[in-house]
Amino acid sequence: MNAVKKRNVKKKNRVSNTNQTRKPFNYAKFWRRAALLVYDTMSVILASFLSLMIRYEFHIGEIPDYFYRPVLEAMPFTVAATIAIFFLFKLYDSLWAFAGETEMQNLVFACACSGLVNILVLYLFRHSAQPVPMSYYFLYIFLLITLVFISRFSYRFLRSVKHRSANKDNAVNVMLVGAGEAGNIIAREILQSHYSTMNLRCFVDDDTSKWGRYIQGIKVVGGRDQILEAADAYNIDEIIVAIPSISRKELSKILDICKNTSCKMRVLPGIYQLVNGEVSVSKLRDVEVDDLLGREPVRVDIDSIIGYVRGKVILVTGGGGSIGSELCRQIAAHGPKQLIILDIYENNAYDIQQELRSKYPQLDLVVLIASIRNVERLNWIFAHYHPDIVYHAAAHKHVPLMEDSPCEAIKNNVAGTFNTAMAAANNHVERFVMISTDKAVNPTNIMGASKRICEMIIQVFNQHYDTNFVAVRFGNVLGSNGSVIPLFKKQIAEGGPVTVTDPNIIRYFMTIPEAVSLVLQAGAYAKGGEIFVLDMGEPVRILDLAKNLIRLSGYKVGEDIKIEFTGLRPGEKLYEEMLMDEEGLRETANRQIHIGKPLEVDEDTFFCQLKALKDAAYREDPNIREYVRAIVPTYRKNTEVNQEAQKKQQEEIQAAKEHKKACS
Repeated sequence: MNAVKKRNVKKKNRVSNTNQTRKPFNYAKFWRRAALLVYDTMSVILASFLSLMIRYEFHIGEIPDYFYRPVLEAMPFTVAATIAIFFLFKLYDSLWAFAGETEMQNLVFACACSGLVNILVLYLFRHSAQPVPMSYYFLYIFLLITLVFISRFSYRFLRSVKHRSANKDNAVNVMLVGAGEAGNIIAREILQSHYSTMNLRCFVDDDTSKWGRYIQGIKVVGGRDQILEAADAYNIDEIIVAIPSISRKELSKILDICKNTSCKMRVLPGIYQLVNGEVSVSKLRDVEVDDLLGREPVRVDIDSIIGYVRGKVILVTGGGGSIGSELCRQIAAHGPKQLIILDIYENNAYDIQQELRSKYPQLDLVVLIASIRNVERLNWIFAHYHPDIVYHAAAHKHVPLMEDSPCEAIKNNVAGTFNTAMAAANNHVERFVMISTDKAVNPTNIMGASKRICEMIIQVFNQHYDTNFVAVRFGNVLGSNGSVIPLFKKQIAEGGPVTVTDPNIIRYFMTIPEAVSLVLQAGAYAKGGEIFVLDMGEPVRILDLAKNLIRLSGYKVGEDIKIEFTGLRPGEKLYEEMLMDEEGLRETANRQIHIGKPLEVDEDTFFCQLKALKDAAYREDPNIREYVRAIVPTYRKNTEVNQEAQKKQQEEIQAAKEHKKACS
């Protein structure tokens, strides 16, 4: 009895749920389908009689009665069968506003099936031994396809015309570089989207077989050498590079041409977008400066990174900074047992905490606010969490600011590194990886000199403790806190001017993810005592970066946005070096990671000097730089180094001129 009641209750609930979820009647769909049914009926009738008329060259009186009568008598059956076939091929259910190749195929097959039915029906209704001419059936299928095509695809055509007309005055004229599959998909979306304000004017492709031909009705005007001419001829506002398989070097070459126009530039991110079917206008991104560096992205051995990170407790000091936060992101993706983020600045620490919790909800994440100057706090953290690997990214890095506050650079960078390294050694950490800088080589500023002392601390500690202490040295990273790129972007957004310290200043650049990937890779190679040097590629002139950013933003250098030279800042030199003269260079399994041979250090003298330096820093000694110079003999004023660099530059220019003159 209870089972019957339960079944009745369930049945009642199902009926109740059905009533609650029943959708309202779609009148728009009903009337649209009814209109198509009427149109298709008229199309079958018109195609049938028009086929006979064409067969007899519109001499209606010459059409034999034994041909005409079967067609007329079979008409109801032909219409009914055709409507049923159209329903079967979903010609009344498709969204024709977005119809494509599949809908077109269904339409052709449905009309062909209607023709076959027509053959069968007319055979049954024949009035003589002589069959209806075969040309009739071919004409019938052709006319039916034409009439049905008009009804289904005319809406798209009219909507496209209306869209172009409405946007012809404010549309963005677009050039697509790349007439391949990705370019075709982007073009189709631009031309078909009701919401797009783009007006596709031309294609450019280096494949000569495509020149002069049309894609989606848009002409391929030539190769990359036609970009400047086409941009002017078609009044192009935006250039889109839709070649997902292009190498970074080739992309740089194309962008070098494009930046001579005043057009905005965007690119399709990568070939995986095409493989995954994610090619669309929404996937386009603005061109960034790193696209113009002209080198391939850094490749790392992910397996070796996972091998030493997975299942380990990892501590990242300065984990909220630009380098530290990217370290945390990449480490989190490699399955650590626990990730500990340590930072003095709570806002940055909070931001990376929320990001990682959202992206990796299963990650055992600990975020601690602490200063690396606080020995007691550091000792407690290491004793409590027992990290296996430490990435030491906490440091004061801003050169001019540290020139004004040299004692703070020593307290934080030197004393802080000493404190952290000692805590790691006393708590038997497996590996300690310190983030260094190219400014530590022949330093001309207190920041670089402090980092050189930190490298010396790491080398000395490695001789006395079980922990493998190493340092990783690299140059500037694009987009990091305090780098020139965010400053330039801000200045451009404000209308300029863009400020460059010196027209001849050069720097090594790498993206933050690239640099961090190599740091992780170097950590996998660590055996202790190494100074790993990352290959940053060719140096880049800061002036060229400024000009490129202005052009990428769609402005003209000197006209829309001016560049002003402000002079070298305190501690700044014209170029950075990656290796000291005394250091050799050994290769690793990764060609972009090298090992500099460590210098010989008199440990007793070094520790005495280190204590004197720390004491001087905490008593705010105005002669702090002399204490630094005693430890780092290569530390010199930037004015001396820059004068030598300028003299060398002038000598090279003069030698080149004399060589050219001699050759001519």
